[in-house]
Amino acid sequence: MTFNLFKRLEAPKGKIRVVIDTDTYNEVDDQFAVVYALQSQDKLNVEAIYAAPFFNERSQGPADGMEKSFNEINKILALMNISRENFVFRGSTGYLEDLAHPYRSEAAMDLIEKAMASSDDDPLYVVAIGAITNVVSAILIQPEIVHKIVVVWLGGHALYWPDTKEFNLYQDLLASRFLYDCGVPLINIPCMGVCSHLLTTLSELEAHIDRTSKVGQFLLETFKGYHEDHYAYSKVIWDISTIAYLINPTWVETKVVHSPILTDQFTWSFDLSRHPIRMATFLNRDGIYKDMFKKLCGER
Repeated sequence: MTFNLFKRLEAPKGKIRVVIDTDTYNEVDDQFAVVYALQSQDKLNVEAIYAAPFFNERSQGPADGMEKSFNEINKILALMNISRENFVFRGSTGYLEDLAHPYRSEAAMDLIEKAMASSDDDPLYVVAIGAITNVVSAILIQPEIVHKIVVVWLGGHALYWPDTKEFNLYQDLLASRFLYDCGVPLINIPCMGVCSHLLTTLSELEAHIDRTSKVGQFLLETFKGYHEDHYAYSKVIWDISTIAYLINPTWVETKVVHSPILTDQFTWSFDLSRHPIRMATFLNRDGIYKDMFKKLCGER
């Protein structure tokens, strides 16, 4: 490698350049993460948002999931009076079938353009909070961007968890495996065992989000509509962990580990000769929510 991988895995300092790759319509956490990032302009210069594919009961297939996410991103920006022009890009319409045929989507090509414009001392941070198809497609099309970016991905489960069949990871097994194999600087934030206590409730959100703002009301209504009965119900807002790490890395405890091997059975295997990545091991739930609530109420 022609760059210092260990240095790229250090916590970011100062204001950083960011793009967000998100399956925004899939759940309720992406919406919070996008708004949180856009309300953190003192730390993050968000240069673009990419729509990622997803397929579950909220879509008819990965292409439909991507298109719904694209529309959801635009809805959020409209509520925040932010223009979508040259800022929001459609991503992959499917998942990788082989490494020889990456998706040349608007998102992948824009990521390549922005990454290649990055200097060695100012890498582009790629916040990925969905299937990793768009990001891996960009790397396959232009491998040189490995030296220009740092990927911060919410994906998989903790290394000690009995499996790693997590939604973002298992949607595109081939792309997920390539991410761990390719040597890109990777900050991996697992779900179960790490982010799984990043819980909140409707009553807490109602107490701390400004319901007079359009985007605040939107977030509350989206959360409320996600579950029929909110009595003794709590929900993990997984994706805000990636934004929190970039804002204040002390809120997300991490350690450098050898990149794990992702098996066909969606389990981890280990080889101590492999390249390093940084893996999150714990997070400060209260610190993260306190910061996000302040920003959702217009404070900085």
